[in-house]
Amino acid sequence: MQPLHCPVMSSIRNSERRLIVNADDFALTEGVNRAIGELSEAGALRSCTLMAAGDAFKHAVRTTKDYKNLRVGCHVVLVDGSCVAPAETVRALQDGNEGQLRSSLPAFIADLQRGKIPEAQIEAEAVAQIRRLQDAGVTVTHVDSHKHTHLFPRVARPLMRAAMQCGVPAIRNPFEQAWSAGLTRGPLLRKLEVAALRNFSSMFQKLLRASGLKTTAGSIGVSATGTLDGANLERLLNGMPEGTWELVCHPGYNDAALGAVRTRLREERDVERNALLAQIPAAVREGRFELIGFDEL
Repeated sequence: MQPLHCPVMSSIRNSERRLIVNADDFALTEGVNRAIGELSEAGALRSCTLMAAGDAFKHAVRTTKDYKNLRVGCHVVLVDGSCVAPAETVRALQDGNEGQLRSSLPAFIADLQRGKIPEAQIEAEAVAQIRRLQDAGVTVTHVDSHKHTHLFPRVARPLMRAAMQCGVPAIRNPFEQAWSAGLTRGPLLRKLEVAALRNFSSMFQKLLRASGLKTTAGSIGVSATGTLDGANLERLLNGMPEGTWELVCHPGYNDAALGAVRTRLREERDVERNALLAQIPAAVREGRFELIGFDEL
């Protein structure tokens, strides 16, 4: 597949490699928050995305003030979480329990593709989540979505509108390029899913150009979710071509609080934290790439 063209790429010299290491699930638990803060202090990442309805939201906001190098985006949650917008205004996003989003991603996708979830309700929920961060004093540098739901145009379109409405300048390009998936040692099914979803990338680029939002050339590490150990991370960093990319990661501490929340990533968060700490600062010192945040696009 040919490299995607996007607004930010025109200003990048061919000799440059720039990487945004973005930790998802900020505010999931205090242990996740602590890991992200420590990694930012160590120079292993500079970006994260905060869950507006996360159990550790207040702790996450405090953490942003303690770690000044940490840039913060909004991790918009449309499945497997709680509404932030008034429940009566986003009924189509809920699973029947007051204020609770669908717990099933396949069910969400099925209803989305059938047109049962109005884009206006997605936009309203996204705006409410972004505004909650901004009202708490967080400068929101970008948006992305939990479980990459904005791969689908019916989510990407209202999410971009929400970002523009709230003055947020950038959005994650959720599509993993073939080179990145090919370097990842992980489940074949995951790679096939990533490859199939890449069919939506041209529509994403069309919507992006119309919105004027900034993004990267693509995400890396998506196929490695759950298997982002030192070996996989090393292959991705060594194989990264010129341009600006985003490494999607989920570091944390596998503690009692994590055991009490719904997530499939537990021990893997420790593995990712250790891999990032061991490799990213050293690679930056060696000049292999420039570590940046979304605010530097």
